[in-house]
Amino acid sequence: MQIQKNAVVSFIYRILDQQGQVFEQSDLPMDYIHGIDNPMFEKVERCLENKGIGDKVVVELTPEEGFGPYNPKLTFTDKLENVPPEFRHVGARPTLEKEDGETVEFYVSRVENGEVTVDANHPLAGQTVTFHITVTGVRQASDEELRTGIPANTNPNPSSTLQ
Repeated sequence: MQIQKNAVVSFIYRILDQQGQVFEQSDLPMDYIHGIDNPMFEKVERCLENKGIGDKVVVELTPEEGFGPYNPKLTFTDKLENVPPEFRHVGARPTLEKEDGETVEFYVSRVENGEVTVDANHPLAGQTVTFHITVTGVRQASDEELRTGIPANTNPNPSSTLQ
C-alpha cells in the first residue's frame, strides 16, 4: 500500500540541525494519519505521499517551513538570585505564565556573569533543518481513527518537534 489520504503511516526519523548534528531521533515508530490535521510538517507530509514501506525520504525545511525564524524578543536575562535554583543551569526548561494566563515554555540558554538567559524560541528556530524519514508501515485508517484523528494505540502527539 502507498501513502495516501486517510492512511495510517508509521515511520522512524532523524532531525539534523543546520550544522548537520542530530537534534532528535526516534528508532521507535511514530504514527500519524496522512492528509488530515496531524503533527507533521506540511512539506514533510507532501514528500511522503505515494511512498511505501521501506521507502526513505530526506526533506530539508527552511525556518519558514519548519520551526520559524529566530525572534530575539523572546529571550530574557535576569540576575541569578531572581531565578529558582532548579533553573540555574543551561538546558533547564521553566514554564512561565503570562499576565493573560497563557503559559510559555522557555529553556535556559546561558548562565554567566551572575545572570541567567532564558529563550522561548524553539531550539531549531532560525535554522534550516533536514528530516531523514523511513516508512515502516502503511495501512488504511479505521472509521474510529478517522473520527478521532488519532491512530489506534498511539500517542496523539508523539513529538512536539514534528509539529
